[in-house]
Amino acid sequence: MTINEAQQLVDNWIKQYGVRYFSELTNMAVLTEEVGELARVMARKYGDQSFKAGEKDNLADEMADVLWVLICLANQTGVDLTAALERNIEKKTQRDNKRHINNIKLENHDGKGSK
Repeated sequence: MTINEAQQLVDNWIKQYGVRYFSELTNMAVLTEEVGELARVMARKYGDQSFKAGEKDNLADEMADVLWVLICLANQTGVDLTAALERNIEKKTQRDNKRHINNIKLENHDGKGSK
């Protein structure tokens, strides 16, 4: 599925099942909540915390929740996420094309988020 298709799928779902989008401010609060839930799973799975009884390692589901609300915000504010991501990648490429390669802190990196 492309990003554009995801935006259309979410919009169709909202129109069919969701009655309407929550307000932009409500969705911003919901996005913050979902990012917090993702952070909780990350802290337990990759950090020093352990899962509490009954908690699940639902990393993919929490990431999808974040993506869902972000797509909702994009849809209701008229942001084409495909175009925005393409522009963002170009910006980062121009700005950082040597920065990370020359960062000695990143030498011997295993590609999995830790040294």
